[in-house]
Amino acid sequence: MTAPATTPDLTALAAGFSNESLGSQAVFRAVLQALSHPGRWVEVPHDAQHPTVGSAAGAAALLALLDSDCAVWLSPALLAGGAGQWLRFHTGCALVADAAEARFVWLAHGDEMPPLATLAQGSDIYPDQSATCVIDVQGIHSPADATATGWTLRGPGIQGATTLQVQGLPSDFEHQWAANQAVFPCGVDVLLCTGHQVVGLPRTTHLSARPLQPSAAEHEACM
Repeated sequence: MTAPATTPDLTALAAGFSNESLGSQAVFRAVLQALSHPGRWVEVPHDAQHPTVGSAAGAAALLALLDSDCAVWLSPALLAGGAGQWLRFHTGCALVADAAEARFVWLAHGDEMPPLATLAQGSDIYPDQSATCVIDVQGIHSPADATATGWTLRGPGIQGATTLQVQGLPSDFEHQWAANQAVFPCGVDVLLCTGHQVVGLPRTTHLSARPLQPSAAEHEACM
């Protein structure tokens, strides 16, 4: 079901990329790099203005990835903050009220995340028709921060193993992710965003809990 459309106040909408083509290409390259190297935080360069709610990296990623054929679901804080009108104006995307119908899902930090298993999973024939979930998180933390969730990451794009520590994800995210990976080649891909940085978690990446004391080499690989 498509979310009700409202007429935007064009004078109040934040601007998009100053150069739509070059801006989209730069952000797309950053997102591709993040998904190609899971666990690596990648700077997202852009000059777009963006809604006051939502990370700059998440906003830029969706500005580059969405078009008029895409359905997107936004969490309540993003809708209330005008992100829907901004994305519709700049990309022509359709807003949907049911996250299961969306090809892209954007979750503001603090909003409840729809279970990954309820999002579009794709199929064995068309795994590319699954959802991409953009999640704004509170931040990345030092190895000694006991409040952060610490994982060891393995899989394609990772040489051996690397570590990732994030604060602001649901407590059962690791369990949800294991179930998500188990349905490969179907499943959801995730982009974690904070500020102007993004980290990719493609469905091929394996997460396992780890002690929060990675080696110096592993910590350097996360940066």
